[in-house]
Amino acid sequence: MGMIHVRVNEILAQRQMTQKALSKQTGLRPNTISAICQDTGTAINKTHLAKIADALGITRIEELITLDDKEG
Repeated sequence: MGMIHVRVNEILAQRQMTQKALSKQTGLRPNTISAICQDTGTAINKTHLAKIADALGITRIEELITLDDKEG
């Protein structure tokens, strides 16, 4: 089975943006942003992803999440 990866932390690093700044732009709690950046959860809140994508100017979901289809 493949694994879904949320790339928010990578994108923030590339843009030299902090989680705190993203929290302010999205209106999401800092703890929520931190949990998303850790990419360890088992559920993805679509509303949160939409707010993050909007704040980061992302228009293609493939930029924000990826599917690793390697087995093992």
